[in-house]
Amino acid sequence: MIDLRSDTVTKPTTAMLEAMMQAKVGDDVFGEDPTVKALEDKTAEIFAMEAGIFCPSGTMTNQIAIKILTQPQQEVVCDKRSHIYNYEGGGIAFNSLCSVRLLDGPRGVLSSEDVASAINSDDIHYPQTALIALENTVNKGGGAYYTLNQIKSIKELCQKHQLPLHLDGARVFNALTASGDNAKEYGKYFDTISVCLSKGLGAPVGSVLVGSEALVKKAKRVRKVFGGGMRQAGYLAAAGIYALDHHVQRLTDDHKRAKILEEELRGKSFVDEVLPVDTNIIIFSLRNMSTDTFLNAFKENGILAIPFGKNEIRMVTHLEFDDDGLEKVVGVLKKMDRKPV
Repeated sequence: MIDLRSDTVTKPTTAMLEAMMQAKVGDDVFGEDPTVKALEDKTAEIFAMEAGIFCPSGTMTNQIAIKILTQPQQEVVCDKRSHIYNYEGGGIAFNSLCSVRLLDGPRGVLSSEDVASAINSDDIHYPQTALIALENTVNKGGGAYYTLNQIKSIKELCQKHQLPLHLDGARVFNALTASGDNAKEYGKYFDTISVCLSKGLGAPVGSVLVGSEALVKKAKRVRKVFGGGMRQAGYLAAAGIYALDHHVQRLTDDHKRAKILEEELRGKSFVDEVLPVDTNIIIFSLRNMSTDTFLNAFKENGILAIPFGKNEIRMVTHLEFDDDGLEKVVGVLKKMDRKPV
């Protein structure tokens, strides 16, 4: 099967598995796993941050960041498409006892004006605005991304109101690859960044939360409470190190293939609209065809995708989707357009 449901479906490459098997490990809860430390230091250095903490998932790193940057009864500002709001099980309310102010930026990309409109005045009737959270790239926005200039404008607003800024960087390397921006610049603008290793970078498990030494110290306590303390986690951390060393530059291949799929979809009779493709996510809506009908036709031809809203489909390119796979998907789309499904 050609699996385009997500870039999380990838399995470790042979070389990545070899790196994992050669990892030196220890008990990370005691702070004794050298490979975990190396991954945390490496990720922090990439983003010019002081420290990092390795966690099982991006949901955990996001939720830890929100927990350490807010207090109960406060409010988090984010776009309505945000992963932290839609796909983390109500964690903001459950873990941090905070409310959420939802905005509606173009494809999930907020402007400083959007954010300014959501900052509450000092009035006891309103929750205290405590944190601004961005997502880069925006999953539900079809892989749309922020540039550093856009982030800088929002950071200046945050500084004016003394508000921390968090980045859900689930696909931050896709954003950096597409924009050409420098990762080290991010350290100037964000208080915390969640860096996922198990999506486009192809590691099997894990995310790293980077920030100041003081914030990471707090994060370690919260990770423990969340049950995220792992023991000989260096085997997983080694995969993350390998991914950072070998799988960042190749993201351009995923973007090119996604763009070809976008162009192919735009001419199809059963496609109503395709969101602009900037990175590796393709989201399109159907006309005169249900999502079940489309997905079943795909599956019969050995291709997997997922429903992503009313009459919408999402496909995501990744390191296991090569040119041969692309040729097959394009061929199936052409065949579906020639005859009733």
